[in-house]
Amino acid sequence: MTLRIGCTADDFTGGTDVAAAFRRAGLRTALVFGPPDDTTALPADCDAVVVALKSRSTPADEAVTDSLAAQRWLWTKGAAQIYFKYCSTFDSTPHGNIGPVTDALMDAAGAAVTLHCPASPPNGRTVYQGHLFVHDQLLSDSPLRHHPLNPMTDSALVRLLSAQTSHRVGLIDWSTVRRGVEAVLEAVVAHQQAGVRHVVADALTDDDLAVLGAATLELPLVAGAAGLAEGLGHAYPTAGPTAAEPWPREGRAAVLAGSCSARTLEQIAQFYAAGLPSLHLDVLAAATGRDVTGEALAWYEDQDPDLPVLIYASASPEELAAVQAQLGVAEAAAQVEELLGALASHLVERGVRRLLVAGGETSGAVTTALGIRAVLVGEEADPGVPWTYATTKNGDLALMLKSGNFGAPDLFTRALATPPEEGK
Repeated sequence: MTLRIGCTADDFTGGTDVAAAFRRAGLRTALVFGPPDDTTALPADCDAVVVALKSRSTPADEAVTDSLAAQRWLWTKGAAQIYFKYCSTFDSTPHGNIGPVTDALMDAAGAAVTLHCPASPPNGRTVYQGHLFVHDQLLSDSPLRHHPLNPMTDSALVRLLSAQTSHRVGLIDWSTVRRGVEAVLEAVVAHQQAGVRHVVADALTDDDLAVLGAATLELPLVAGAAGLAEGLGHAYPTAGPTAAEPWPREGRAAVLAGSCSARTLEQIAQFYAAGLPSLHLDVLAAATGRDVTGEALAWYEDQDPDLPVLIYASASPEELAAVQAQLGVAEAAAQVEELLGALASHLVERGVRRLLVAGGETSGAVTTALGIRAVLVGEEADPGVPWTYATTKNGDLALMLKSGNFGAPDLFTRALATPPEEGK
């Protein structure tokens, strides 16, 4: 097989999400964590390669630099088309990073126009009349309006994107998408001829995304969430088998959670209600120099080795606000990442072989701490939440990186209790 498509993702769980989408489309997919270099090795015979960056919340110029480097590396691996994956809730500030990164990638590729669509219907994200919905709520009315780093208080995608780029932004509405691939192609050409560089498209269903994917097959750069990536993947000829690495049969199981999203808080509550061992980390105490990591490891050693454990720094909006008021937003986030990254390393050293991580920034800290650069993507426990497989210095590891708002409320208990091939 030869590499068909390369992808840059703006955070680690977003990379996992889009890699799972390519795999569902029949593409054998590898996921690379962090900016790759000449030493980065890939699994054999990949159809798609996703480079997961931490560019969602970094300064725009840094996000652009990292994204361009990833694009150049993917080109050296043979990727003719690049997909820029961002969050299905369009997480960004008025200054970026979606607009600046897209513009830079287009400039490098010589692309005159691109199509955007953050819809992900299985996860309740749809776009209608250019407005982003989360289930039956506008984005601006959903819990994402309380996002700790990028609160999303506007649902109008054309307006949001126009604030991030000096180029014109247009819309392909749902009635056009429903008329099929040719109608979308004609609309893209019409927008380009009118001087529009960024085209936002409506999508309510997976069928809509399949239409958009087929219509964007020849574009040098496409941008959106995992739903459009899957539609694009299906437009490629059928690939070969997507067998994953073997599931580790030995070792303990653990969850590390740093996300403060409403869904992650539900998953934590369900895990606790199931009577399973749970420990909340005191981030403020860690900031004063107390050995919170050592205390957590001592607690872990006292637990039943046959049960999965949960260690979390997640907090309610009110609790999070109190911590951020004392430490500052950046320092609070850094404390959580440092704690959970260190704990991941120690837990794997102590025999954890199934590790579920909740939160994009947390996932970045964990994979960095474990020295994991690339994984092969396996089966999903829930939409957008696959197991991945890696080899560490301590042995094989099944690793699940979960975006904060993804997964059913019982994901933590269900995923760790049952191997993926038995859970289908």
